[in-house]
Amino acid sequence: MKLQASSTRGTLNFIRGQSMYEAFYRFREKPFHVTADPAFFYPSRHHQEALYHLTYGIKQRLGFLLITGEVGTGKTTLAKALVDKLEYPAKTALILNPTLSGGQLLRAIVQDFGVLPNGSNENAKPRRSTLTRGELLYGMERFLLAEVQSGGTAVLIIDEAQALSASALEQVRLLSNVETTKTKLLQIVLVGQPELDERLVTESRLRALNQRIVVRYQIQPLGTEEVAAYIEHRIRVAGEKALARFTPGAMVLIARVSGGIPRRINLLCDQALLAGFVQESRTINESMVAQVHSTIAPEKNLKEEDLSISQRSSS
Repeated sequence: MKLQASSTRGTLNFIRGQSMYEAFYRFREKPFHVTADPAFFYPSRHHQEALYHLTYGIKQRLGFLLITGEVGTGKTTLAKALVDKLEYPAKTALILNPTLSGGQLLRAIVQDFGVLPNGSNENAKPRRSTLTRGELLYGMERFLLAEVQSGGTAVLIIDEAQALSASALEQVRLLSNVETTKTKLLQIVLVGQPELDERLVTESRLRALNQRIVVRYQIQPLGTEEVAAYIEHRIRVAGEKALARFTPGAMVLIARVSGGIPRRINLLCDQALLAGFVQESRTINESMVAQVHSTIAPEKNLKEEDLSISQRSSS
């Protein structure tokens, strides 16, 4: 059997794969990777509001702040964007691994802040390799007092906080006890899925922590128009002269089948761009999106309504 020339080229392109992907579209890097890269942070209405609530709460030294959102809504990217946005003299500790005991979490926080129990910097060496909980807390207290006296702010951000044990969450609450008569010395941002909010309300051991949370905000999925702007934003960030283009119908279909969840959008767009690369097309239409959707989520068949709406958007 003889393959047509265009089919052969497409097959060879697929084999060469990802190394040619960026060059074909003139990207500096892939625009739809699923890692939480703050350089690609898209300030949707809800993400911008969440960022505003966080920066306000931190500047006002309100203590506990809570951001929740469904899986894939961009919470980790938001947390990293917050770290980038905070200006000196703010010092931050970002905890991305929540599966820690109370003692392990305290050590991770101390390490990320670069704190030692004698108040020296992170380059100094403690007398013992294992510090007691009391020494760690004493070191944190001295660090926080020094920060506020110098006009600085210490911000602790814990991602995937819904996975923290009750003892670890209690340890976080105890850290917030370090305060002066006028201000909270440690600003604590809890980032997690909606069940975190449920735990705080329903678990009796967490009532004291729940009462201390001053700012709460839940991130919502992107709307249809925001999905289109989100896709265009990430393409621009990946390459100012990028040649990739999604048709209006393709973006409407992506919005419908992704539910406006950024992680799902990224996966669909990345695979659709790969399909366009194989077909040597820099324009991504709804049929390409439908094709990759059937591969990514074969258990979720597209409805005729989804396709008809996207086709009307293209016309």
